[in-house]
Amino acid sequence: MVQAEPPPTDDPLPPQAGAKKIPPVSEDEPEQTAHLGKRAVELAAFYQGKIETVPKVPVRSLADFSVWYTPGIAAVSKAIQADAERSFDLTGRWNTVAIVTDGSRVLGLGNVGPHAALPVMEGKALLFKYLGGVDAIPLPIATQDPAEIIETVRRLAPGIGGVNLEDIASPKCFQILEELQERLEVPVWHDDQLGTAAATIAGLLNALTITRRSMSESRTVLLGAGAANVVTARLLMALGHSPSSLTVVDHKGILDGEREDLDEMMVRNPWKYRLALKTNGGGRRGTLADAMEEADVIIAASTPDPNTIHPDWIRTMAKEPIVFALANPVPEIWPTAAREAGAAIVATGRGDFPNQVNNSLIFPAVFRGVLDSRARTITDEIVLAAAKELARHAQGPGFGPERILPTMDDREIFPYVAAAVADTAVSIGVARHRLSHDEFLNRARERMHRAGQLATALRDAGLIPPMPDEPPASTHRP
Repeated sequence: MVQAEPPPTDDPLPPQAGAKKIPPVSEDEPEQTAHLGKRAVELAAFYQGKIETVPKVPVRSLADFSVWYTPGIAAVSKAIQADAERSFDLTGRWNTVAIVTDGSRVLGLGNVGPHAALPVMEGKALLFKYLGGVDAIPLPIATQDPAEIIETVRRLAPGIGGVNLEDIASPKCFQILEELQERLEVPVWHDDQLGTAAATIAGLLNALTITRRSMSESRTVLLGAGAANVVTARLLMALGHSPSSLTVVDHKGILDGEREDLDEMMVRNPWKYRLALKTNGGGRRGTLADAMEEADVIIAASTPDPNTIHPDWIRTMAKEPIVFALANPVPEIWPTAAREAGAAIVATGRGDFPNQVNNSLIFPAVFRGVLDSRARTITDEIVLAAAKELARHAQGPGFGPERILPTMDDREIFPYVAAAVADTAVSIGVARHRLSHDEFLNRARERMHRAGQLATALRDAGLIPPMPDEPPASTHRP
């Protein structure tokens, strides 16, 4: 099974003053994390990359290059010169996505820069292909200036069918996404915002169903006010969650309209500023502990430290509380500790614990849908359509407190998410291709299935070496 790419963490919080460090209930949890990291380094050295380019056309002899390249290719160029839209039909642009990062906020690691971001982008490209049948190109870029990032992506646009922004720090990520969505005629997506928020909404819809709650009557705490939770708050309110029952907590405490730093926030982070005014602390002030009292839900996308959320604070929440601890590589509280404190449903961003809430369940299908419909943009309607469809398909055998979402093994589900996305793009008028639901569904199935077949064929043919049981004697491979 492909290991999921961990979701982002937002707005890291310092340890609470005077808080006692709580050891994990199970010693296996931190040991498992360390083992997976060690294994990842070993395999990275062995395989020296996760993706490669392979031909998709037959080459029977060198004579075929007279068609694939010169002189025949000149006629293809002339056709596109006459109508640039034909680049989607006559090249691989229709299925190509650029994964763009500046490395300024990678996973829970922070500003590691573009070189250290590359392995994460490669993992992302692997998931794009394996789950979505999408050809994705990792493109870490050597600038952290928002204007330069925007201009770089704008100049890349003629060769791509979509843009996936990744691991770009907040708040500049909001500006970059908004400007690129306005300036480009291909869909632009920031996975740390839209992907994580969509997966969170999908999981929460089902968690509310299992615990017999409604969106409109729940009180929710969002821990972290960065990329993911700012969009999660927006989507929650779009689904009917009352702003007055929504409490957002950042590193300084509860976010409200009376905070001393509000003027600075208005200048430096207008997205967070607007959220502070709209939610106004959910009627509360103080610390995370104050926010969690009698809350139905806490969604944490903040500090990768299991001492961030204290078990005693969960005990003050409403009956059968819902705890989403999404930081990676380590959640804000270990799942066993949260359950022992009374949580009815616990989700993390990791695939080695039950209830993985991860953008890997969302972005491959979303891009399959927007590429197949040739959508010009991605709107909140599209994001919510993906979240609702993913949630709906979890409600089958095994649905319950330890299975609120499908896993990446449930590959038959993802074409339905892609088709729901394409249908929505058509209905809101942003699609170039207007096909029926069944046509979109069948295309998605075919293209997603082919990607899995290709991976299996390469492995079975020995062209992808099997994973070594032990570290290789040398990192050099011919």
